[in-house]
Amino acid sequence: MKEFELINRYFTGQGIARRDVDLGIGDDCALVRVPENCQLAVTTDTLVEGVHFFADISPRALGHRALAVNLSDLAAMGAEPAWVSLGLTLPSIDAQWLEEFTDGMHEIAEYYNVQIVGGDTTQGPLTITVCAKGIVPQGKALTRSGAKNGDWIYVTGPLGDSGLAIEARKQNWSIAEEHLENANKRFHFPSPRVAAGQVLRGIATSAIDISDGLLADLSHILKQSGVGAVIHADKVPTSAALNSLKNDDIRLQLALAYGDDYELLFTVSDDNKSILEAKLQQYGVEPVCIGQVVNNDGKLELLYHNQTMPLPNIGFEHFS
Repeated sequence: MKEFELINRYFTGQGIARRDVDLGIGDDCALVRVPENCQLAVTTDTLVEGVHFFADISPRALGHRALAVNLSDLAAMGAEPAWVSLGLTLPSIDAQWLEEFTDGMHEIAEYYNVQIVGGDTTQGPLTITVCAKGIVPQGKALTRSGAKNGDWIYVTGPLGDSGLAIEARKQNWSIAEEHLENANKRFHFPSPRVAAGQVLRGIATSAIDISDGLLADLSHILKQSGVGAVIHADKVPTSAALNSLKNDDIRLQLALAYGDDYELLFTVSDDNKSILEAKLQQYGVEPVCIGQVVNNDGKLELLYHNQTMPLPNIGFEHFS
């Protein structure tokens, strides 16, 4: 199979066809229409074998994950996902692998009403680059720079499961099969909080998705907003899988600093706190308040049962 045979077989005419796409796969560029009084939100993520995923990950999970992490970025900006371009680098063409990979990608694309409009294929080490585009009403995008003194800090769901899945494999931890299965599912098939992000428009003062770890991603908000924060580690939501670990230090490290959770982390004023919780609950999201923004020039204080605790190693860094 040659490059254009691959594109025609697995991408051309596959998935949904949005009405705002005038020209999709098959030309030098795609042509799309952005609605009046809206802004275009654009994000790009690259996944590299051995860095972002294990070599034996199922192709379907990889297809899902590659798109989900980009949709999570759009969610953090309050954007509605619309179009995707895919750069796919393959060591060789494996028809069965491609069938499963594209099935995983098309499934999540259809669920979120996203059309794959173009991209590129080439030969080399397995690498997936996705450029996702979304739409947000003019001036309504969520950013990292709006947190104010006194705002409350929330997350949309439990943290640490992806870290548990990774470390359980690396360290050969003995974990109940049910818990390990749930942790692996959250790592391989993340659920971007797209609806929640759109609900937060006009309510949240700042937002970010948790990809590098709670404390690392919070530090981006604090830096860009010029504020500090107090976080209560014992209030950070965790799953039954993570809670099955008996070592408190490991459990806290995974929940606070590991990343790959793709929940939303956001701030909201005291006036909007009640309406926020009510609106998110309509979408099945139970937001959890984990702390408060304070005016102390970017300092992050971490409390555990109201006692100050040292900050763990914070977040993932590609170039350490």
